Amino acid sequence: MANYFSDYPELEFHLHHPLMKRIVELKERNFADKDNYPDAPVDYEDAVENYKRVLEIAGDVATNIIEPNSESVDLEGPHLENGRMIYASKTFENLDATRKAGLWGISMPRRYGGLNLPITPYSMASEIISSADAGFQNIWSLQDCIETLYEFGSEEQRQKYIPRVCAGETMSMDLTEPDAGSDLQRVMLKATYDEKENCWRLNGVKRFITNGDSDIHLVLARSEEGTRDGRGLSMFIYDKREGGVDVRHIEHKLGIHGSPTCELTYKNAKAELCGSTRMGLIKYVMALMNGARLGIAAQSTGVSQAAYNEALAYAKERKQFDTAIIEFPAVFDMLSRMKAKLDAGRAILYQTARYVDIYKALDDIARERKLTPEERDEQKKYTRLADAFTPLAKGMNSEYANQNAYDAIQIHGGSGFIMEYKSQRLYRDARIFSIYEGTTQLQVVAAIRYITNGTYLNVIREMLEHEVAESLKPLQERVRTLVGLYDEVLTKVKDAQNQELQDFLARRLYEITGDIVMSLLLLDDATRAPELFEKSANVFVRHAEAEVNGHVAYIRAFRAEDLPSFRAKEVEE
Repeated sequence: MANYFSDYPELEFHLHHPLMKRIVELKERNFADKDNYPDAPVDYEDAVENYKRVLEIAGDVATNIIEPNSESVDLEGPHLENGRMIYASKTFENLDATRKAGLWGISMPRRYGGLNLPITPYSMASEIISSADAGFQNIWSLQDCIETLYEFGSEEQRQKYIPRVCAGETMSMDLTEPDAGSDLQRVMLKATYDEKENCWRLNGVKRFITNGDSDIHLVLARSEEGTRDGRGLSMFIYDKREGGVDVRHIEHKLGIHGSPTCELTYKNAKAELCGSTRMGLIKYVMALMNGARLGIAAQSTGVSQAAYNEALAYAKERKQFDTAIIEFPAVFDMLSRMKAKLDAGRAILYQTARYVDIYKALDDIARERKLTPEERDEQKKYTRLADAFTPLAKGMNSEYANQNAYDAIQIHGGSGFIMEYKSQRLYRDARIFSIYEGTTQLQVVAAIRYITNGTYLNVIREMLEHEVAESLKPLQERVRTLVGLYDEVLTKVKDAQNQELQDFLARRLYEITGDIVMSLLLLDDATRAPELFEKSANVFVRHAEAEVNGHVAYIRAFRAEDLPSFRAKEVEE
């Protein structure tokens, strides 16, 4: 029987990365839960087997329930009734199946009803569900909002809300407003303290809220009267059971039709403060968004896999001139590039997830006891790496999902443009990935300081010293040449000391960084599992060479005095 986990050994490969031993050690606290919870692992091998069992269950549900329902969900979509959002009928089946399978709250500690899974296998489950239906993955993966409540909420709030999410209640993060999109400092939803009822009250409008009629909401609101910047914003928990929030409108979107995108009206809605006032945007939303961006990277990888599957199957079956089109060089070139991007995207996704796992586990331990100096150094190291790699993982994977979905349609030819084929849905679904939870342009903004301060370059130089298989050493040398070019153009941009020039060239520097990092990650993967990754490493390094050389030529030739002719105003004139 088909299974979206066990059918793809590339996924299981990432469960056996050397860093996983440290992750399990930290997450399981020397396997202390084994005496109190019958399903808790007793050692590292048992923990990994537990992860595999959960992922096999996720793969089974995704393959045999969510994917078969996906077309119906896409056609029906959610609808609005009396101020409430009603899911597509098959979405209710998906929710029921994932609840019965125990796939909710799976990253939460066992004491709250969770499975205590690290972020890495959780991200794999997210990818698997996205391969079946990216729209439903949005609904399911928003359970990750509970991480923010777990990290910053009180113990009373944890005990109140986390078991509900572990039982399958849904979540949303209510951030965006009509006048506050990417610039969340402009959020004006008003939070006032009700002295009589000893609670907070929320009033205003939220827009573009994914799964906006969920059971439990994390809401960014302005708690400090008279402020107009991020320092006046706090995070609140709204429980749908309390009432006070209605759905005014459900957006009609290009894709991810199963995922409701709502406009909400808050009318004196009762809410609880999460954490401290004035920290909503500065601290809590940043943590929330980093988790969401990793989730979009997983969602993107899932759709990249689905697009590759559709293209490969069609290319094998479709004949032209009495020959299967997969035999045509132009087609197998496209397929090889699709697979290389998929494998490279997975490499950076799960490397990022592993970094997140280590620092989050250490953060959690720090709530229980004082960290040792060695643990504090480790915490700082992996926090920095996670912060640096997250915008690469989100930006590059979301762009690759769009490219792979585009190429899947191209391989289908005219059939790909017909609504009966799945490729068109993947193409529509993928388009949002490089927009929501921070556009690719904002991922560049997030990454550029790690580019200019040398963080990426130092990581790259360390990776260049990794021992690779003999057959891969020529590729490693080719990447070494690209690193020299990267260093050259980065130095040129920094030496110019021109902020506008740096901003203009930032996207090219970002893509060079991504190409090199993913090339080196793939070389590591191909060394450990050549049967899975050596072909992709060969293809991807050549792809990286073409992109890097193009960007380098552009940056070498570009001068600050050229900028005026590229400004939109002058172009329009």
